[in-house]
Amino acid sequence: MRFFVTTPLPEPGMTLLREAGTVVVPERSPDLAAVCASGEYDVVVAQLTDVFDADVLAGARLRGISNYAVGYDNIDVAAATRRGIRVCNTPSVLTDATADVAMLLILATARRCVEADAFVRAGRFTGWEPSLLLGGDVSGAALGLAGFGRIARAVARRALAFGMTVRCTSRRPVDEPGVERVDWDELVARSDFLSLHVPLTAETRHLVDASVLRRMKRSAILINTARGPIVDERALVEALRSGEIAGAGLDVYEDEPRPAPGLADLPNTTLLPHVGSATRSVRAKMAESCARNAIALAAGEAVRMVNPEAAA
Repeated sequence: MRFFVTTPLPEPGMTLLREAGTVVVPERSPDLAAVCASGEYDVVVAQLTDVFDADVLAGARLRGISNYAVGYDNIDVAAATRRGIRVCNTPSVLTDATADVAMLLILATARRCVEADAFVRAGRFTGWEPSLLLGGDVSGAALGLAGFGRIARAVARRALAFGMTVRCTSRRPVDEPGVERVDWDELVARSDFLSLHVPLTAETRHLVDASVLRRMKRSAILINTARGPIVDERALVEALRSGEIAGAGLDVYEDEPRPAPGLADLPNTTLLPHVGSATRSVRAKMAESCARNAIALAAGEAVRMVNPEAAA
């Protein structure tokens, strides 16, 4: 088996790949189109930052792409399918870790934790005051979940434990106790916290735009642990500046790794560097899953794919 690994995986991923076959890791950023077309590799083990668009895949001679992520918007799946290239991702293992970060952003943004931390570090804390750094309530507040997949369900369970009212949008019936399914417009209008849990597609790009931000409560907080381009980030900056909404907690950005101009200057934001799955155990499990997917793809074995039709 021959594997091209664009960026080394955490252990045990690399050990599993080396035990299964030949592993090539480039010293610098590779020409992915040339790698895919070379015929020298069975599988490319990829990161979210590796873009496999139709041009890159046009001459590809691969059995598969194993993506080290749950998302796969960096891959033109339709183009891969047309060439019979199977695509795998790493769902499930990062559900709880990402849900924890979504809840962290809800709490930190509502209670102004970043501002409070900077306040203390700057030596400005001189003692308790009745009106010092007042934030918003979480317990008893209304949480709206855009989408209701694995991560959203895990966030819902955490929010219910905090005494929040939880609503969601979903294309399927919702059977989670304590969670009400509503339409998108109602979710936007009624949520104190609007948390995004949808994949990035043509339909969801800029799902949260200037119009949606205007329809949110002025006291509302936007949370995004999904994909940056789901939010029109420039519109978000203006909404935060003008007070159209109260705050935002983000772990992903429209033009990663750079937040939109002005976003980092706003005090009513909590900004994390895409660390939703960043625990030692989760990243190790992701690496193992990614490596085992790659080995199955190279061997032509049955494996859970995002495009099972490619195996037909």
